[in-house]
Amino acid sequence: MSHFSTLRTKITEAEILKASLKDLGVQVKTEADVRGYHGQRVRADIVAVLEGEYDLGWSKNTDGTFDLIADLWGVAKKHNQTELINSINQKYAINKTLIEAQRPELQNANVKLVVHS
Repeated sequence: MSHFSTLRTKITEAEILKASLKDLGVQVKTEADVRGYHGQRVRADIVAVLEGEYDLGWSKNTDGTFDLIADLWGVAKKHNQTELINSINQKYAINKTLIEAQRPELQNANVKLVVHS
């Protein structure tokens, strides 16, 4: 019996996800195994190697979005999983916005970026 859960995400850009994980100090692997309960493993396109015996993984869907795959019970043993996933999603959203704001078609737009911390 698998202990892995699959969650839909709004993540669509693999490179931005990888950069966001690195920004958060997380080791990133591509085309690697996500570690789960009792050595169970599942393949994912992008893997966040976490401290401990469990990882987070993302697999690309046909519609271009990524699903998050993880043994959430195992991840929760060492991490606040909600806080961890929220921080990854937040960093991804910030990085995606910053990259999109640099697109040439926006260079002459009167755009003011306000960052709240």
